[in-house]
Amino acid sequence: MSQRARVLLFTGEGKGKTTAALGMVLRACGHGLRSIVIQFIKSDSSTGEIRALRSLPGARIEQVGLGFVPQPDAPEFPAHCAAAQKGLALAAGAIESGDYSLVVLDEICTAVSYGLVQEQAVCEAVERAGPDCCVVLTGRGATHRLLALADTVTQMQCVKHGLDTGHKAQEGVEF
Repeated sequence: MSQRARVLLFTGEGKGKTTAALGMVLRACGHGLRSIVIQFIKSDSSTGEIRALRSLPGARIEQVGLGFVPQPDAPEFPAHCAAAQKGLALAAGAIESGDYSLVVLDEICTAVSYGLVQEQAVCEAVERAGPDCCVVLTGRGATHRLLALADTVTQMQCVKHGLDTGHKAQEGVEF
């Protein structure tokens, strides 16, 4: 048996990164395991996945993101950085606590690529996970170091998307 935590990473331009991670939460809950999902970018608390997670025994969701990230020179950018850094502190605490079998850092790759949090700090937090913990990282723009840190990496590739052909975002599909 391995003496280090499992680390999975879902990245790429295609749809389904968060959905894959939430499927793992569902599976963990089905086995009576505790999970926490920390969303680093998203801020809409009315989505179907938020509602569902809040009703699942053993699942916790924390949205620390402030929504769409502005350019680094925008006056709102520092607030996004502070929110993401607060989320990373929450994540590090959850990882170190041993209270969760599954810790999902949703959109953490995006937060790193946008400069909201430092890659080094993310790696240090994930590396503190014990062997009974699984950490899932999601988001576009995964760095080489995050890719190397993971033992399982899935690249989501968009081949075709309904939004590009005029379909509107649909409840239960996109949110």
